[in-house]
Amino acid sequence: MSQESSPEAGTAWNTVAGRGFELFFGYRDEAAFAAQVEQLVADRFASRLGAKDHTLWGAAAEEESAKRLGWVDLSVTSRPLVAAITALRDELHGAELTRVVLCGMGGSSLAPEVICGAAGVDLDVLDSSDPDFVRAALERDLAHTVVVVSSKSGGTVETDSQRRAYEKAFADAGIDARERIVVVTDPGSPLDQSATEAGYRVFRADPSVGGRFSALTAFGLVPSGLAGADISALLDEAEAIRADLERDSVDNPGLRLGALIGVANLAGVDKLVLCNADAPYAGFGDWAEQLIAESTGKNGKGVLPVIVESATAPNFSPSSADEVLGSFGPGWLFDDVRTKSGWGVSVDAALGAQLLLWEHATAVAGAIIGINPFDQPDVESAKAASRRLLDGGGADPEPRFTDGAITVYASPGWLPDDVDNVHDAITELLAGLDLETGYVAVQAYLDRHRDAALAAVRTTIASATGRPVTFGWGPRFLHSTGQYHKGGPDTGVYLQVTSQPERDLAVPDRPFTFHEFLIAQAVGDGQVLAEKGRPVLRLHLDGPGSLDAVRQALL
Repeated sequence: MSQESSPEAGTAWNTVAGRGFELFFGYRDEAAFAAQVEQLVADRFASRLGAKDHTLWGAAAEEESAKRLGWVDLSVTSRPLVAAITALRDELHGAELTRVVLCGMGGSSLAPEVICGAAGVDLDVLDSSDPDFVRAALERDLAHTVVVVSSKSGGTVETDSQRRAYEKAFADAGIDARERIVVVTDPGSPLDQSATEAGYRVFRADPSVGGRFSALTAFGLVPSGLAGADISALLDEAEAIRADLERDSVDNPGLRLGALIGVANLAGVDKLVLCNADAPYAGFGDWAEQLIAESTGKNGKGVLPVIVESATAPNFSPSSADEVLGSFGPGWLFDDVRTKSGWGVSVDAALGAQLLLWEHATAVAGAIIGINPFDQPDVESAKAASRRLLDGGGADPEPRFTDGAITVYASPGWLPDDVDNVHDAITELLAGLDLETGYVAVQAYLDRHRDAALAAVRTTIASATGRPVTFGWGPRFLHSTGQYHKGGPDTGVYLQVTSQPERDLAVPDRPFTFHEFLIAQAVGDGQVLAEKGRPVLRLHLDGPGSLDAVRQALL
């Protein structure tokens, strides 16, 4: 591998390259960065990580990290899955079952979505509790559908509800669900037991791998392989970079990427803005968002990923002083873009290598920042709040006012009593932003296909405030950036958007509907944020046709 100055005039970039990858790094404090990399090399961090040394993150993390390091050699240990998945795909295709639906959340869905996107094969990802979204999936080509039900814990309520809906749909159509449902879960989970008893095909994943590190386990490979992605090539790509990632060298790309993120974070640069630079896997940012946010956002610390639409989008250009600018893919975005913070990175590699590289870098950054990258202590709090609401515990929130098609709710203590319209409520929320460290999180509990245009509010708010803005679809972001929002630095303000559906949908054999569950998730998460002193504004629409009212209120 080589290290040399970038030819880009006026930059402080250098590069490291190896088999199938090239990374450019930009620094504000190259001395601090170099010292950190040299310390990691002296500590043999890379080789110890490759050997699954669970002591790398301190005594407090040892119990969790001891059972969460199976991901480092998945490019080898997952190889036997390829033949089994290929055989099942051939069997299903022989039965004309060519449409694959994935019921899963977080790590169970984000990796297969990006893998299949890169391969150009269709995968319908059902990662929502929105009744309109679920119904649309159920009604589409059921005759040729096979469903992968994917849950590490085996108790994910969203996934269980989706499974129940599909079981009913198959039964109503006179289809034997045993021929159509494939389960991926950890051995011994409740889902493993119930699926085995039901006669479903079950793939048991490696229990020593946490969900957000599971891209190369059965969770990533089964749905992707059944959909037609070349999962053998994906493992080859990861294996090609593994030796470089486990080498104690200043040219180790995982050490350098992790050190850049970690050292910048210690200097107060705690946002990572990611942009696609001509990569054939456009959805990679959504996968990396979960990996980084859920791994680092805890104990009041963390790195907030901000996924942007293009190199000309606000937060990337112009950027702010608390952002590392990052790109993935072969394109070079930094001729006209300058990092206001002085920190930047450009990563070009095949998808399998990207996945493993960013996992290593996240583990390295966690050690530098001083957190355990393998737990998620604040995720359960929102789940518990949602369960209490579904069980009838706690009072329903009282609206502050109604403005046309929008009913407005606000957490206590920040919205003045005399505010009586949506535009002014949003203005008050944004007025609470810290202009040096703050960020806005827009959380849309809607149908992410039908209502995709709402995502444009990210750029609207970022342009208006000059601050980092994230956009997440609920409830899937709860399994992604949700940990950071509650466990990371107290610098965010939160805008929720919910709506009445076109038509509600029952969850079979459950005492709640999909819409009731979705609203409980939004309200429950909002309550936990409010308990931590985070300001939350919720805009509830009278129906999907009123979505434009939100966009208009932001103008």
